[in-house]
Amino acid sequence: MNSEQLKGNWKQVKGEVQKQWGKLTNDDLDVINGEKEKIVGKLQERYGYAKEHAEKEYDHWCSAQRV
Repeated sequence: MNSEQLKGNWKQVKGEVQKQWGKLTNDDLDVINGEKEKIVGKLQERYGYAKEHAEKEYDHWCSAQRV
């Protein structure tokens, strides 16, 4: 799944995002709204990841999704 697909299918996949990264709150998910940069930023904030690590986590998760 690419960034455009994620944004377009956000309502369907945000539950999967929360399963993957349980520290993300419902409010976080509403703010993220399927945008890669916002997901990466929230991963940095909630998990203390460096930007590169957060991007790798996101990219790995996206490559495993089927939408």
